[in-house]
Amino acid sequence: MAVNDIKLADAENPAVFKCDSGDDVDFAGRANWLRAAVLGANDGLVSTASLMLGVSAVKHDVRAMVVSGFAGLLAGACSMAIGEYVSVCSQRDVELAQLDRDGKLGGDEEQALPSPVQAAAASALAFSVGALLPLLAAGFIVGYRMRVAVVVAVATMALAAFGYIGAVLGRASVPKSCARVMVGGLAAMGVTFGLMRLFRVLAD
Repeated sequence: MAVNDIKLADAENPAVFKCDSGDDVDFAGRANWLRAAVLGANDGLVSTASLMLGVSAVKHDVRAMVVSGFAGLLAGACSMAIGEYVSVCSQRDVELAQLDRDGKLGGDEEQALPSPVQAAAASALAFSVGALLPLLAAGFIVGYRMRVAVVVAVATMALAAFGYIGAVLGRASVPKSCARVMVGGLAAMGVTFGLMRLFRVLAD
């Protein structure tokens, strides 16, 4: 085998592959970012679909359902972005303080620290992508029962896809991961719909 062929890193850093160009590709880091994006999209899907179904249990109007979903998308994306920004800033402050004590400020270690703005934008984008799925599913259907059925069906398929991607990235069992994500998401939607339907009955 030639010296300049692709080489695997040693056992202490198995996620980094060294190529003949001399560049290091951190596949583990990319997988973590992608996994976080999948989780953010899953949060957006479950929370928005649950909110829309909860509102539909009280009011069957398509406008109320879509408006509530859009409001949930905006609120959730802003919340995710702010939370991620604060979290990464706190982590960055701790690591900068450690680098200052080690006399390594201004070096490669500081440049490699995560960006709070990028993390916040990625979190908000991932949440928004997941939240758009039930919104698009409900926006073009007039009939109430059919609209609820389509939202649940689209959400179920998306949850299965998210579970599959998460299992592949985490090298876990695909059936177990898909079942866990689907059951959790459907339970959240079912509980929200059921409690809001009960609220409607008691309020009448």
